[in-house]
Amino acid sequence: MTRTARQEPVVAPERERPPRAAPVQVYVVFAVLAALVASQQWLVDRLDHPAVATWSTIFVAIVVQSIPFLVGGVLLAAIISTLLSERALRRLVPANPALGVPVAGLAGVALPGCECASVPVASSLMRRGVAPSVALTFLLAAPAVNPVVLVSTAVAFPGRPEVVLARFLASLVTAVAVGWLWLRFAGRVPLLHRQRAHDHTEGTAHAFVDSVRHDFIHAAGFLVLGAMIAAAINTFVPREIIESVAGNAVLAVLTLAVFAFVVALCSEADAFVAASLSAFSDTAKLVFMVVGPAMDVKLASMESGQFGGAFALRFVPLVLMVAVLSACGVGWWLL
Repeated sequence: MTRTARQEPVVAPERERPPRAAPVQVYVVFAVLAALVASQQWLVDRLDHPAVATWSTIFVAIVVQSIPFLVGGVLLAAIISTLLSERALRRLVPANPALGVPVAGLAGVALPGCECASVPVASSLMRRGVAPSVALTFLLAAPAVNPVVLVSTAVAFPGRPEVVLARFLASLVTAVAVGWLWLRFAGRVPLLHRQRAHDHTEGTAHAFVDSVRHDFIHAAGFLVLGAMIAAAINTFVPREIIESVAGNAVLAVLTLAVFAFVVALCSEADAFVAASLSAFSDTAKLVFMVVGPAMDVKLASMESGQFGGAFALRFVPLVLMVAVLSACGVGWWLL
């Protein structure tokens, strides 16, 4: 009787990776800089205008106010994600998903993270056996109810603790309500889990620096874009149009909900943009601050890529609807 030889797996030799080309954004930046240098004489006269000076003043004020809280939020999120990660949440979450949903919502207070980081964390929790409704609740709560966001909101709205409380309650209600609704009505929605490659050999310091660099560059870009748009609204849009939109309660809420979805601001800095929209009611501003961290165009794209299109077609409208209704209800009650 002959013994069958065990065949060892054949490991293909690693191919040498070709040098990575510079990203397209680099060429775009160089092209814009070259165009600005070439047209500087033409631009100087047109930039010397009172409206442009007003726009730049509002823009710089929003960015300067926001940057310290953005940096603080990124550092705190990197420390917590490096030291605790999703393992701490798995130990805290009850086995019963109905009870796990509110626990995951409150865990967002202690385990903050930026919106883009919460998507892969939620996917990792699902792969490790956490119920989808619980993981999705944490996805919505972590960027919205953590202390950094609440402190930045208090600074943006000085002497208005009711605004901070309203934001916390509306965001927490949004996360928990979506989690329970998903548990009850989602059924068997197909979920893809496209796992990102991760180097488990990297040290804690390297992971911390990488997290800070990624989150800050990502969030700062959207902050600058949002500040530019908010300053433009306050400067260039005729006051009659703003007052007509802001004066209609329903139209004001829908306008700022769409604004939050499209601009995709970082949750650590969006309160300063909301505070600058002085013509709008407090409830409309609250809608802006609740909808943005819960669902924006960036998050919708990431969730579609991470979990699949069938998931996104149900989850994105659900979150938007619940976020608007929660913010309006809490705003009517507290503001």
